Amino acid sequence: MALELYNPFAEMIFDRNFCFLTGKLCYDSVSVFPEWLLQHFDLADETFQLMEKEYSMAYKDMRLPCTLEVKQAFDALEDKFITAYNNGFEGISALDDEVIFQWAGKIVYGIIYHELTYERGRVEKTRRNFELSQALIRRFELFHLMLQSVVAPVKFKGNKPWSLVIFPLKYSADIFSYRDDMINLLFTMGVNNFGFIIHFQDNGAIAAKENVLLQQLQGHVLHPVQYEELYARFHYSDYILQYEPKYEIDFIDDQVIIESLPMIPNEDLPLFGRWDNSLFAQLLANYWEVYGLEGEEIMPQQKPLLSFLQNPYTLDFILPENINLPY
Repeated sequence: MALELYNPFAEMIFDRNFCFLTGKLCYDSVSVFPEWLLQHFDLADETFQLMEKEYSMAYKDMRLPCTLEVKQAFDALEDKFITAYNNGFEGISALDDEVIFQWAGKIVYGIIYHELTYERGRVEKTRRNFELSQALIRRFELFHLMLQSVVAPVKFKGNKPWSLVIFPLKYSADIFSYRDDMINLLFTMGVNNFGFIIHFQDNGAIAAKENVLLQQLQGHVLHPVQYEELYARFHYSDYILQYEPKYEIDFIDDQVIIESLPMIPNEDLPLFGRWDNSLFAQLLANYWEVYGLEGEEIMPQQKPLLSFLQNPYTLDFILPENINLPY
């Protein structure tokens, strides 16, 4: 008999009595943001603002209902990540990609869960039906299926569904930098010794697009302003990606095999749309706001777009030690 897995998006079930991952009746819960991370950076009582600006939650209150089995699986995953985290960049970069996918994926799915729970309640108070676009449902269904690899025999074949890059990063020890885009499934985290960026569902297309730049960065400890620019490039590249990732999913006896299919553009539509520097500059301004960089400094009139990654004339890598900005 083929394996059957839980899909909360089939009937839009987001109920604290049922495990977020398996759909079984449950009595336990797991923190969306790891408790050790909240304690380390003193974030437990800070507020996390959801997309609806009038609603926010304390980090410590953002939890996912789950069975004991799921809790134990995530505890084991957490142990692996903490061990790697304590060894800095070398430890994190040695982790299997799938562990990072699962660890970061739980955080992003947890945010999705709370966003949808709140939005469903808000909409139903107006006696309307809660609906998502079919494209978003497909994206979230696939993401949830992939995340079930934590406890179920969900296997990845061939190229992985994600782009993941990890770099040594020079941050002050007390800084925790985190960003996500739950709609487009992007995540980045930067701390004292390392940072990583993951696009959960692009079939590796964005990392391949940025391959030349990523090769230039190898062997360097990035300045945070460079890392923010790199994430902005990933974020904007997702915006101009013109194809939806496709997968071949086989349910074979007691396993689910997920194979990412290559994105092959046709001659009339390139894989990525036109790069618009003015739009990218607007996005970049959001990430560089902490450095006081905005507007005409980022995109000066009749001059190239400001970059801390590459010289705009030669495209040579800019050495981090030559950047005179705080970190």
